[in-house]
Amino acid sequence: QVRLEESGGGLMQAGGSLRLSCAASGSIFSDNAVDWYRRAPGKHREWVAGITTRGRPNYADSVKGRFTTYRDNNKNTVYLLMNSLRSEDTAVYYCNIAHNWGQGTQVTVSS
Repeated sequence: QVRLEESGGGLMQAGGSLRLSCAASGSIFSDNAVDWYRRAPGKHREWVAGITTRGRPNYADSVKGRFTTYRDNNKNTVYLLMNSLRSEDTAVYYCNIAHNWGQGTQVTVSS
């Protein structure tokens, strides 16, 4: 069984930065891609970014150029560095590995 734990969320002013972490237990981490999603209040879940097993990232247009995701396979952890935060980035952020979800971490950006 895979357990995922996101952390690093919080309250930040617009223009600021946060770094989210997704720590995974279990042995599947290095063999799987990891995706980040978010759900804003009243909206559907949205894919934000993903990273392949080889560390190749992809981003949604809404965050491209502002967010960076990278992985440390030695620590079974994936990170999402979020720069130039906007109020519309306010959401609960989740990571997903092989159809397993974490509990999410709240990001709130004040304008």
